[in-house]
Amino acid sequence: MKHIIQLVLAVLTLAAGVASGLAARSLVYVAPVADGQPSTTSVAYDPPMMALTWLLVTAAGVLAVLGVAGLVRARRAVQRTRA
Repeated sequence: MKHIIQLVLAVLTLAAGVASGLAARSLVYVAPVADGQPSTTSVAYDPPMMALTWLLVTAAGVLAVLGVAGLVRARRAVQRTRA
């Protein structure tokens, strides 16, 4: 049961990481380089939000590895007791 909870938390943490990653970017208008040229747009990223994104995605990865490894160990333990 503990490992299922870890996998659910991994999915929720990954969803939060995706949401913060999408919130971290914004469009910025860039002035024209020369006279008569059109202005352009660029994407700017908010550094604290990007750090939060990386933290959440890393935590999701750790939780996923722990959850899957725990399930594999539990399944192997059950197979050993049956043999």
